[in-house]
Amino acid sequence: MGIRTAVVGASGYAGGELLRLIDGHPTLEVGALVAGGNAGRTLGELHPQLVSLADRVLLDTATPELADAELVFLALPHGAAAEVVARLPENTYVVDVGSDFRLADAADWERWYGGDHAGSWPYGLPELPGARATISAARRVANPGCYATAVQLALAPLLTGELVESTDLVVVAGSGTSGAGRAASVELLASEVMGDLSAYKVGGAHRHIGEIRQSLRAIAGRDVTLSFTPMLVPMPRGILATCTAKLRPGVDEAALRGALRCYDDEPFVSLLPAGQLPRTAATAGSNSAHLQVVADADPGRAVVLVALDNLGKGAAGQAIQNANLMLGLPETAGLPRHGIAP
Repeated sequence: MGIRTAVVGASGYAGGELLRLIDGHPTLEVGALVAGGNAGRTLGELHPQLVSLADRVLLDTATPELADAELVFLALPHGAAAEVVARLPENTYVVDVGSDFRLADAADWERWYGGDHAGSWPYGLPELPGARATISAARRVANPGCYATAVQLALAPLLTGELVESTDLVVVAGSGTSGAGRAASVELLASEVMGDLSAYKVGGAHRHIGEIRQSLRAIAGRDVTLSFTPMLVPMPRGILATCTAKLRPGVDEAALRGALRCYDDEPFVSLLPAGQLPRTAATAGSNSAHLQVVADADPGRAVVLVALDNLGKGAAGQAIQNANLMLGLPETAGLPRHGIAP
């Protein structure tokens, strides 16, 4: 028998990806499948790709079966996780794939999300300095957002090494449509998205900004200023982020590459050979992130490009990675490193 694992929010995109990974995991065992609005339907109706689980019936969030789980993944809209967590035994391992426990400051939560602040849990980006030890000792972990994962992987080593100015960070990042969730919306219809490229929540309006600032401020040990422009890309999944920062005097490309060599021993983060640029297709279906860095000499800026799968390293894959650490399992267990391109 494996570790009984429940997924709350199983009908969504992140929930489906979690189940795909759990079903192939050597130690985890699929337990209760919960999806409040779709309770009573079979999983195969909503996720036909999950053929081995197609006959499983989705349960309501109030189901007592959740209490039997040893590990619970929450893949819920913001503001919905705390109520579920309150009904779980204290010794249950929980990874919140949503946003409810990412922000430490109640005022930040009020600004970006509104409503009651549920509190904060250890932040689950294992590649950040000191994060693995914290995650491994925790029973509750907050999974980072997809954009936040990409930006932090790009800029954290440069800020830690004091190679760039923390008060001049600019990010333009494009995401596939699955990043917006599965709820029906006109602007996400295929006829609206295909053949189009559009920005959204421009001018500091995206909720991930609070999370990114919080984390980068802690890494840099000083205040950060971030301009973030997200874009909707006509593809189902993937993120490509272009992250730039003003170089400090005397910093060249060799120094930038040297800083990103901190990922050399990471199983899921790869600095590509010089001249090779990240592509979203190369990371699709994987838990990997591909990075490249260059020094743009004329404006004196570092440019870091990051590609990852927003449902993989940006959500479900990273959640499994965190759970592996929490449970004392091999960190890479059940996680694909290679993408499925083309």
